[in-house]
Amino acid sequence: MVFESRAIIRLVRCKNLNTPLSLEIMRHLTTFKLIDTVARSRSIRQAAEEVSITPSALHRRIQAFEEEIGETIFERLSNGVRLNAAGELVIHHIRQQLAETDRLKSRLGDLSGVRRGHVSIACSQALTHYFLPDEIAKYRQSFPMVTFDVVVRDHLAAENALVDYQVDLALVFASHQRPEFEVTLVVHQDLRAVMSADHPLAKKEMVGLRECLQYPVVLPTKSFGGRLLLEEAIARTSLVLDPVIESNSFDFLKKYVLKEQAITFQIPIGLPQDGFEKDLVSKEIRPTDITDGFLYFGQKRGRTLPVASARFADQIVQTLAKSFSTV
Repeated sequence: MVFESRAIIRLVRCKNLNTPLSLEIMRHLTTFKLIDTVARSRSIRQAAEEVSITPSALHRRIQAFEEEIGETIFERLSNGVRLNAAGELVIHHIRQQLAETDRLKSRLGDLSGVRRGHVSIACSQALTHYFLPDEIAKYRQSFPMVTFDVVVRDHLAAENALVDYQVDLALVFASHQRPEFEVTLVVHQDLRAVMSADHPLAKKEMVGLRECLQYPVVLPTKSFGGRLLLEEAIARTSLVLDPVIESNSFDFLKKYVLKEQAITFQIPIGLPQDGFEKDLVSKEIRPTDITDGFLYFGQKRGRTLPVASARFADQIVQTLAKSFSTV
C-alpha cells in the first residue's frame, strides 16, 4: 500500500511537471475520449461539434490511432460511421481504461484530501423524482467536489450501460439480471394506485384492481416494469386493461389524473416518502390482486469502483435497507 501510494504521488508530480510520460498518458486519454464520442454519436461531424474541434482534426486523430494499432476501427458510411468488429474490441478496452482513469482520479482526490470524484448511475425513471435527488444532495453536502451523471434507462439498457463501462452503478425496477450485473441489494416494491385527492376512491385505505378499472386508466408504456406487473395481475383475472392514455413520462401521467377522474400507477420509491404532492394521493392495492415487484441495485461484476462511486453505493444501500423491505 505504501509503495502504491508513492507511485501515485510520483505520477501526480510527473503530471504537474508536464514530463514526456505524463504528456503521453494525457494524449492517449484524449484520443480515447474522442473515439468514444464518435462511437456514441456515430458521426465524426456531430462528435467534433460536441468536443469543439474541426471534423478534419478529429478525422486525423482517428486515422493516427488506427495507424498506430494497425487496424481500422470505423466503417465509413454515407450518413456517418459505425464501429467494425475490431472497433467493438477497441471501444470496450477504451471504456474500461476511461473507467479505470476515473477510479484513479477519485483515489488521487482522497490521497490529497480534496475528495474529488465522479459518479455515474443509470436508473429507472421512478428514481429521478425524489429518491436520487435526495440521495445526491445528501452526498454532496459531505463531498461537494464530487460530480454526477444520472441517465434514465430501462432495465435492460441500464445493465448494458454497466457492461460497457458507461456508468458505475445501476438502480432499476424489474431487472433482467444479466450475469455481468452484480446485484448488491434487492428491495420489494409494490404497485400503488395514484389519483387526484377528490377522486371517489381517494378516501379508501386500500383499493382493488377491479374498482380501479372502473375509471379511466392512464399507464406508462410497456417498457416499464410497473406496467408489466399490472398486466401480469390482469392476466390472472377476467378483467380487461384498456388504457385511455399511454406515456413514457410519469410526470405527464401524474398531471393528467388531475384533469379527470383517472388513475395511474407508480411504485413507492417514485412517490415522496413524507407525504404526497398537492392534490394527489396514492393508495395501496390489495395484495391478493397484484404481486410485488423488485428494485435491483448493483454494479458490473468484478469491477473495482472509483472511491466516490463506492462511497455513494454504500449510502444508497443504507438508505434502501432502512426505507424498504429487502430480499
